[in-house]
Amino acid sequence: MASTASHLSLSLLLRPLPSPRHHHHLVIGFSSPTQSRLSLRTRAMGNDFLGDFGARDPFPEELESGFAEKVLGNVDTEHKILIPKASSLSLAQQDCSPASPLQAPMSLDDAKALLKKVVGWRLLDEEGRLKLQCLWKLRDFKCGVELINRIYKVTEATGHFPNLHLEEPNQVRAELWTASIGGLSMNDFIVAAKIDEIKTSDLAPRKRIWA
Repeated sequence: MASTASHLSLSLLLRPLPSPRHHHHLVIGFSSPTQSRLSLRTRAMGNDFLGDFGARDPFPEELESGFAEKVLGNVDTEHKILIPKASSLSLAQQDCSPASPLQAPMSLDDAKALLKKVVGWRLLDEEGRLKLQCLWKLRDFKCGVELINRIYKVTEATGHFPNLHLEEPNQVRAELWTASIGGLSMNDFIVAAKIDEIKTSDLAPRKRIWA
């Protein structure tokens, strides 16, 4: 028995144009069940031919609305390459600068604000002189020596070194301050942030797993 072909044509009005002769129709044709392909074609009615959804010239109403002025990437758009300022960079990305002996040490309020940008460090107040201190609990003595070596490699390029202490049991203590001004400077927080980026997970004590 020959199968009877069925054809469904769906016509959609996409957009009314200034002239009633210009209407765009979307025609979807479904073939018979014995054919597995779905044909989708477009056609433009009247004198305005879009082709296969190709580009077209703007309508007069669109030109009058000035829509092109709102398009990102307009030909009159001014593009600028902004160089980040030091204040917008993270502390670890900044470089240390020489501290003048005439420079005043950092105030407690400023130090507390910068303390939020470093991890694991705390403020020490020793007779009015502020310092930064950080402690690491390590797996064994050998790991403590390895951490000190890693800290030295990171801080060597800065020219600003922390005081490092290898303490029992398997603890490393680091302290930072600027001796020439008798307190803290920006250099101390920069070095602290660089030390924060050192990998220490392989040096930490192993967690016990109970059966």
